[in-house]
Amino acid sequence: MLKKCAICGKGELSGKLITRKGQYKKKGGTGSKIARWTMRRFLPNLQKMRLIIKGHPKKVYVCTKCLKKGTVRRA
Repeated sequence: MLKKCAICGKGELSGKLITRKGQYKKKGGTGSKIARWTMRRFLPNLQKMRLIIKGHPKKVYVCTKCLKKGTVRRA
């Protein structure tokens, strides 16, 4: 089972975790520089639920945005 929303298809996004070095100009330094960065993952808020899909109950992941909208039919 994929970690994606069964209704809207929302999944994980990738981004960067940036580490900065140096004192800020505001505090009297020469400015902050990017020292290094690593990739990280942004995961959606998924809940495992039993939904009726094609007439049969099935356990799937649903994002909370779809739950709030009310676009799901619970089993």
